[in-house]
Amino acid sequence: MLRLKTRPQFQAVLAGAIVAKTTHFALHRNALDVKAAQEESDKRVNTPVLFPVQAMWIGAMVPKRWAKRAATRNAIKRQIYTVSADFSQQYPQAAFVVRLRRGFPRTEFVSASSELLKQAVRAEMQVLMLAGAKAS
Repeated sequence: MLRLKTRPQFQAVLAGAIVAKTTHFALHRNALDVKAAQEESDKRVNTPVLFPVQAMWIGAMVPKRWAKRAATRNAIKRQIYTVSADFSQQYPQAAFVVRLRRGFPRTEFVSASSELLKQAVRAEMQVLMLAGAKAS
């Protein structure tokens, strides 16, 4: 499982379809066509290939709009990557982005990186990844 790193990679995946949704998250998917992408980049000079390897790619988008504190954003991203690693064998070789689309209430989760928040994110991510595996 490889991680998305560049903005064009994220944009390419977000242009694909939404495969699964939960209350707080959406799972975007875009199929990889490595050979066509390499042929396309060979035609253009100095254009890097977005996905050079045929594998499962995963990215996490946790906007400041929905998670104000950096500690909260980092804790959510860690849970996303951990749970997606658990499900990597059930997914096809494609690129995926997990996007936070609604914030967790600060009244319920007072601490920026509380165990309660991590458990809630992990439980919802497992539901999301299971639904995404069935849809893929």
